[in-house]
Amino acid sequence: MKYFLAIDLGASSGKHVVGYLDNGEVKLDEVYRFKTQMDETIDGLVWDIPRLLKEIKEGIKVALSKYKKIESLSIDTWGVDYVLMNGDKEIPPFYAYRNQRNIVYANKLHEIIPFEKLYQETGIQYAPFNTIYQLYGDYCSGRLNNATDYLMIPSYFIYKLTGVKTHEYTNESTGALLDPNNHNYNEKIINTLGLPKKLFGSINYPGYYVGELLPSIQEEVGGNIKVMLCATHDTASAFESVNIEDDSIIISSGTWSLLGIKAKEPIISEKSKNANYTNEGGVGYVRFLKNIMGMYLGGRLKTEVGLDYSYIDNVIDTVKYHETFDVFDESLLAPVSMKDAILKLLKNKPKDDLEIFASIFHSLALSYDKSIKELETITNKKYKKIYVIGGGAKNIYLNKLIEKYTKKEVIPLIMEATSKGNILVQMKASKL
Repeated sequence: MKYFLAIDLGASSGKHVVGYLDNGEVKLDEVYRFKTQMDETIDGLVWDIPRLLKEIKEGIKVALSKYKKIESLSIDTWGVDYVLMNGDKEIPPFYAYRNQRNIVYANKLHEIIPFEKLYQETGIQYAPFNTIYQLYGDYCSGRLNNATDYLMIPSYFIYKLTGVKTHEYTNESTGALLDPNNHNYNEKIINTLGLPKKLFGSINYPGYYVGELLPSIQEEVGGNIKVMLCATHDTASAFESVNIEDDSIIISSGTWSLLGIKAKEPIISEKSKNANYTNEGGVGYVRFLKNIMGMYLGGRLKTEVGLDYSYIDNVIDTVKYHETFDVFDESLLAPVSMKDAILKLLKNKPKDDLEIFASIFHSLALSYDKSIKELETITNKKYKKIYVIGGGAKNIYLNKLIEKYTKKEVIPLIMEATSKGNILVQMKASKL
C-alpha cells in the first residue's frame, strides 16, 4: 500500500493528512494540526514564516513515525502571499494579505493600469491583496532592490525542504500576473509596472516532481520523501476533490467562500468584470469563481465575544432576527473589532451576539444567491445543484439557508476536500 502526505495550510490552521487507497476508496488520516493565524506587528499583519516552517517539519516527523514509508508529499496554502528572497536569504517582513498596506498600492497601480485593462489582460478579479498589488508595493518601497526571487508561500516551504525553487501554476494564477490564455507571466503587465523580470521563473504544473528532502531535513524529520507539486493553491486542491455535473456549482466554504464552476476556458467579459468574477488555474480547467467573505466573519466574532460554536449550532434555529449586511464591504477585511464592524452595517440593530451570528449566516446565504444569479447571467446557463465543501459544509443551519435563498439543491460534502485534492494529484502522478 502506498501512502501520500498532504500538508494543507489555511488562513487559521494547518494540518498534515496521510492518504491511501483502500479498496478503491481514498482514506485520510489526520496526523498533525497546528495554528497558522496572522500576527499583528509594527509592520501590520504578517505571517510568522519560521514558526510555520517548524510546524511543517514537525508534522512530517510525526507522519513518518506512524507511516515508515511515505511515497510523496506536497504542500498547499492560501493564495496571493509570498516570500521575497535574496539568494538563499529571506527578506522580511512576510506581509499577510489582510495587511492594510495593500489598498494604498492597489489604488496607485490603477493610476498606471486601470482595473478594466488589468482584468482584460489577466482575467483576475479585483481584490486589494492580489499578488500584483503587493509586489508593486514592494517595488515602490524599494523592497525589490535586493530581491532575486519571489516564492509563493507553498513554493517557499517546498524550497526549504528540497532546495529547489519553483513556481506552480494554480497559485501563481491567483495574483493577476499571468496571461490566462497561455498560462505564462504576462510580460506586458510586468514591463508596464517595471517589475524585475528575474523574479518570474518558469511555471510548473500539478504533478511536477520537485525533488527529495534535503539531507539536513531528512535527519531532522527521520526519513526521506519525494516532494511533488499538487495544486498548491488550497482552493484549487479543494476543487480537484469534487467530480460534479456540468449543471452544478461548487462552494468551497472556509475562511473565504469561493463560489464557482469548473470552466473549460477563461470567461472574460464586461459582465464577468462587473460582477468581479475571476479566472484561476485548475488541473486542466479554469476555476471561474467569486471570492466571498466566508467563515472568517463568524470565526473572528466567536473569538471576540466568547461564544462556542456547539452552543450556537444548538440554538441558532430559534433566532428570529434575519437582518443582512453586505459581506463584500471592505471594512470587514481586517477590522479591530468584527462585532463593531458588522453592527455599523446593520440598519436594525440586534439585541445580542447570537443575533449577530444569525445575521452573518443570512448575509452569506444571500450573497451566494446574488452571486449565483450573476453567474447564471454571465454563462447564460441555469445550475441545479450546489456542492458545499470545506469546513463550512458542516454548518447545517447555513446549508438550509443556502437552499432557502437560492432555491437549489444543496449537497454538503463533509470531508477534508483540500487534503483529498492534494493527495489525488500525488496519486495520479504516482500512476495509481
